[in-house]
Amino acid sequence: MLEIIVGDITRLRVDAIVNAANGTLLGGGGVDGAIHAAAGPGLRRECRALPEVELGTRCLPGQARITGGHNLPARFVIHTVGPVWRDDGTEDAVLASCYRACLALAREHGLRSVAFPSISTGAYGFPIERAARIAVREMRDALDEPGASFDRLIACCYSPEAKAAHDEALQA
Repeated sequence: MLEIIVGDITRLRVDAIVNAANGTLLGGGGVDGAIHAAAGPGLRRECRALPEVELGTRCLPGQARITGGHNLPARFVIHTVGPVWRDDGTEDAVLASCYRACLALAREHGLRSVAFPSISTGAYGFPIERAARIAVREMRDALDEPGASFDRLIACCYSPEAKAAHDEALQA
């Protein structure tokens, strides 16, 4: 089932929530800061222990990493780094890769319910309508796979406007 809600992702009781992180994975603004604050200092310690792929970078755009949920109701946090919007023609593929990488990690860990924020649509400036189309497509594809393992995929939107964009993408 694909659900679209407006809410606080840090309060959802699901197997995993997705963090729209920066490459350090050590917290930041927006949903990233909110997740780190709600999870407590253990999340930052666990993220700091992840190997760097480049100096100071633990996750590249379009990739994902998984950690425990610490003080969150979710058992896990899947961190992904979305693209910064530059309108250079590469962002759609990178954003789609974020969703696919998160879903692949969820499958590998036997997770059945995953909640996603609207990746890259805050400080990274990705247009919400375009991002919603990509998010809904990737989540639908995961649910439609033969032998799909997910019970619930949730687009947890930060505003009624973001929810409306996701609802419109779902109807398309």
